[in-house]
This record gives sequence, C-alpha cells and structure tokens, in this order.
Amino acid sequence: MKVRDSMSDELMVLLSFLLFMCFFAGVGLASMRVKKDTTDDYLVAGRGMHPGLAALSAVSTWNSGYMFIGFIGFIYLQGYSAIWIALVSTIGQLVAWIWLYKYIQQEGEARGIRSLTSLVSNTTGSPEAKVAAVLSVIFLSIYAAAQLTAGGVALETMLDWAPTIGILIGFVLVVAYCYAGGIRASIWTDAAQSSVMIVGSTILCMVALNSSGGFSGLHNELESIDPAMVNVFPTGLKFGATLWIAAFFFGGLGVAGQPQVVSRVMTLKDDRARKEAMVWFFVWQTPFIVLMFLIGLACRVLLPELGADGAQTGLPELAMTELSPFLGGVILASIFAATMSTADSQVLACTAAITDDVRPEWSQDHKTTKKVTLAVAVFATLISLVGQQFPGFGDSVFSLVVLAVYGLGGIFVPMILVRMMGYEPDTPHSIMMMIAAMLGVVIWTVLGYGDAEGIFPSIPGVGAAFATHFLLCWLRDDSPSNAFGRYSLPGQQTVTIGVAVLVAIVAVTEVSYVAFAPDSNQSGAGAGGEYTMNYTIEEWEKSETLFVGNDQTAQFSFTYDEMFTANLGIQFFIAYGESNEVGTSTCDDVTVEPDFSDPAGPHDEVDDEAKSTSNCDSSEQMMGSITTDTTLSEYGTSLGSFTLNGTMGELNAVSDRMSDITRMAGTYEAGVTVATNSNPFTADSGESVTITWRAMMLVPGEIVPA
Repeated sequence: MKVRDSMSDELMVLLSFLLFMCFFAGVGLASMRVKKDTTDDYLVAGRGMHPGLAALSAVSTWNSGYMFIGFIGFIYLQGYSAIWIALVSTIGQLVAWIWLYKYIQQEGEARGIRSLTSLVSNTTGSPEAKVAAVLSVIFLSIYAAAQLTAGGVALETMLDWAPTIGILIGFVLVVAYCYAGGIRASIWTDAAQSSVMIVGSTILCMVALNSSGGFSGLHNELESIDPAMVNVFPTGLKFGATLWIAAFFFGGLGVAGQPQVVSRVMTLKDDRARKEAMVWFFVWQTPFIVLMFLIGLACRVLLPELGADGAQTGLPELAMTELSPFLGGVILASIFAATMSTADSQVLACTAAITDDVRPEWSQDHKTTKKVTLAVAVFATLISLVGQQFPGFGDSVFSLVVLAVYGLGGIFVPMILVRMMGYEPDTPHSIMMMIAAMLGVVIWTVLGYGDAEGIFPSIPGVGAAFATHFLLCWLRDDSPSNAFGRYSLPGQQTVTIGVAVLVAIVAVTEVSYVAFAPDSNQSGAGAGGEYTMNYTIEEWEKSETLFVGNDQTAQFSFTYDEMFTANLGIQFFIAYGESNEVGTSTCDDVTVEPDFSDPAGPHDEVDDEAKSTSNCDSSEQMMGSITTDTTLSEYGTSLGSFTLNGTMGELNAVSDRMSDITRMAGTYEAGVTVATNSNPFTADSGESVTITWRAMMLVPGEIVPA
C-alpha cells in the first residue's frame, strides 16, 4: 500500500486535480458556442440532444455522488448483500426507461413542457403543479446538497481541505455551469467526466483487486473480517427480505421521478432517440456498477480502519493509497466534477419547476430564470453547510440521497402511473396523493425504519400515495371510482392468480432468507455486542545518560518499527543537574533540536521547534512531542486496561487500527547541545544529560465471544 505523505505527492494530486477540473470546466464552457439565449435551450437544450450524450449524462447525474461516495460506503458495510440494491434497482430503472419514460417523452414533446412537475396535471401552473413544484424543489435541494457534501468529502479525504471549502467551491462551479450553458453545459460536462471516470475506476479496480489477492483473495479476506460479508443476505432485517428487496425495485423505478434525470429525456427529439438513449444508458451504467461494487469490497479489505464513520470516504481513500498522485488527482477531479454537474442539473430542474409551475409568468424571462437558479443554488448550499452540524445523517451522502430519491419517486411515480392508465385526478386528489407520499417517506425516515436493516422509504412513499388514491376512489364522490382509469377492474380469477403468485414469491424469498441469512447472534453488518476485545494502554520508554561536552552536540534516536503498535503520542524529555564545575553553581544552558522528518506521517500534531533550558534541578523537561493520529484518543488517554464490544468485523477493524504503524514508522531523532557557563576563573567541561523517549502504546488483545 502506498502512503501519500510528502508535499510533492500532495502537490501532484492538486495539480492533476486542477488540470482535469479545468478540462471539465472547459468542456462545459464550450457549450456557450452553440447555446441560444432562450429558456427552452437553457432548460431542455432545444430538444435536440444526441441520445448518447443524453444517456451518458443521465448515468452521471443519476449516480455521481451517490455512486462514488454513498454506494461505496453501503457496500463497505454490507458486503455481498449490497448486490441487491445494484441488481434490483437496475431492473426498476429498465422498467422506467421502457414504460414510464416513453410516456414522459411523448407528453413533454406534445405539450412542450420542460419540467416533471408539469406532468401531474393537464394545465401548467395548476395548483397541483405548484404543490409538485414546491415538493420537488425541497427534495431536489436536499439531493443537490448531497452532491455538494460528496464533493466536500472527496476534497477533505484527498487534499485534507475542510468540507466547507469543498462545498463552497462546488457552489461556485454549480452557478458557473448553470450560467455558462444551462443543461447543455451540464450534459457535455457529464459525458466528459463520465468517460474519464470509467477509465480511472477501471485502473483503480484492477490495482485494488491485485492488492487484495485477486477475486479469491478478496473473498477470503472479507470472510475473515466477518463471514456475513460474503453472504448475499444481510442479517437482522426488521421486516423480512421481501420488502427489503422490493424497496430497491421501487427505488430504481423512481428514476422516472427524478426531475434532473427526466430533464435529459426531455432533451431527446423523439421516441426513437429515447430507445437509443436507453441502450446507451445501460451499456454505460452496468460496468460502472460492477466496478464500484468491486472497489467497495476492496475498500473493506484494504482500509478496515475506516469503520462505519469513514465508510463513505472509501473510494477517495483507496485512490490516495493505491494509485499514483497523478491518477489520484484524476479520480478526485472526476468525482468532484460529477457531483458538481449533478448538483447543477438538480438546480436547473428546480429552476424549471419554479418558472414553469410556481411562477409561469417567468417561464420566458431568461434573466429572471437565471436569478432563480442562483437562489436555488444558495438554498442547496445552505442545506449542505447546515448538514455538517448533524453527523451521521446531515453529512452522510447516502442518507441524503436515499431521502431525496425516494421522496421524489414517491411523489411523482404514482402520479405518472395513474395518469398513464387514463385516470385524471382532480386537484385535491392529486395534492393528497403527493402529500401522502411525502409524509410516508419523511415519517418512515424519522422513525428510523429506513436504514439498512429496515425498509428503504420507497415503499412507504409509493404505498402511501397509492393507498390514498384507492381510498379517494372508494370514498370521495368527486374522484372517479375506477382507480385503474381506462382499464377495467381485474376479475376474481385474475386476482386469485395474482395473489397466489405474490404469496409464492414472498414465501420463497422469506424461506431462503431464514435458511441462508447469517446468524445475527454470530456476526454480520448491523449486529453489535456479540464479541469482546480487551486492550491495554501501556507506557514504553527509552532512557540513557551521556556526558555532553561544552559546545558539543549529541544525537539521540530510536526507530519505530514492526515491534511496536500504534501510539497515542511520543514525547522527548531531558533532565540534568549542575556538576563538573569549579567555582560556580550557575546552571548550564542545554538546547534541544528534535527532528521528526523521517517518520512516514502525515502527523496531526508536531512540536519539533528548537528549545533551550537552564533548569538544572534534575527534573524532567519535555522538549519535543509528536502525535500522528489524534483520533486514536477515542480509545483512551491514560494507562490501564479497557474493553470494547462489537461484531467480529468491527473489532477486527479496531485491532488492525491499533496495530497499524504505517504513519508512525521511521526514525525519531533529537540533537542535544550543551553550553557551559565557564569563564577564565571557573572550569566546566560539559554536563551529564539524561534523555528519555516516552510513548503511550495501544496494545490490542484477543477477540472472544461476549
């Protein structure tokens, strides 16, 4: 494993990052050469986009920060069972492209609409369209905030910049993309960064697999970390496997409810272009999913110290440790450009919703449209910045994306489906369906049931919307009673067969889960407290006393190597008295110059400035110190014995972290110089100085069942 520790490496990462960011920005700015100063060109590129470009952009804007940051973190924690979200979600997306997007593209072309929110009614700017637009802006702003957060995470991981810096840089780029060429700039940039990213991801995947010992080595290492990691079923599901898996299908189907993706479909000329774009979409997205899945697994093997809190930093961390600085910069630039371009798309989708439905009188005012874009970008940035104050959710890319994606899917997909069936709900009916979906997603998430062990909120959202639809059809006089529109109610035989098939699917799924899922009493992601590890914090020291002559310098050093474990900090002390003098008791001056340049680093806190003292009372005086990893203090700051509880995987990760001296390895030195107070009437040839190196070591013990 490589370690990025030198200034030259960091500079190369930065230069590579800036080079490719300039390239991506240049691609976006180049769109100005063909743009037209109309709101139609600004929001839907004049409906003449090439299917390949639209599809590549759809892949990028649908995944981006989620794929590179959030999805990697999910795989890191879930292992093989994360395959369900990749596979079943893709099936849902395929259904959306074949069925729902056909309706969306045809309606958009026929009615000249530019936003998904306009599809919820036959009249642009209707009350239900306004409600849809407001809800869309709320969830899309959260989604855009997730992209800005992802960019901040990437910059923090690879360049050690504060996340807020990345978020603010992202805000500037989002506004620049929007003002440069609208959706055309976003699509062009998406295509460029997506092409670079798939090359970089392929290289990273190959390097990571090689470092993990190939496919077999990767599997064996995952199994040694936690047997549950190599099981296709997760452990401890609260509501069974069927609904857990079904939520991913509805999540994939929810791609038809994402305004920033739908806007790509609306840029297509006709249905033939949609079909061509669909092929491009899946041909491009499928290898991305495979690469990210393998990279996520490799992150768990090669970076066990990340733990649950650092899981979402897996890809940039892996790029930083496994690739050359130049390629690391390429990966960073691709991630950052993807997240910013996606955020730009979401901001533009919000703009379309506001100008087409909330304030239709602005729809042809190009200057006002750009002002709306700026306001939305500011709003999304504020959400991202405020989210940093709520660790675990507000700063989690995966959590923010799940909330936004399933919220939008729950609001729009049921509305699109009922209208596709020929059912035309009136304003109260439509508004109640959308509000029910929003409440279903939000309440489910707030209750804590939308995590990896529960059911992702796509089912509560879609379920609440359809439940409201059926209830209104049954109980409300103004709502047509046939909930299926132009289709007749299914007969008893059809219902019986459908129920039988559904019961069979549920039975097979649940029996398989019970039979093959890992035992939650043994191990598994999400299971906690089944194992115990005792560890100690011990003091190590090296001490010696040497005579140092007047105006002479003695060098003291020791090497931190594999015999050590991780430490909480290293300190250098001296002590001396007043001896070897004739005719005076004045203390000699002693100067210490620590040299901590050899250890690998990077180090969090370093005190290596030269210091002088004339205190000769034989007491210890600290003259230098270094703390490589301040976060290790979470395991204690005083000597003693301690105990941790958790899963085998969690405790293995802690043990590995306590044993990892990668950043601490090297030679620690200090020069000690004595200047005596001798004069023509006294004699003082030097001084005896006692030096001491002292460290507090973390010593992990055996992991045993609790």
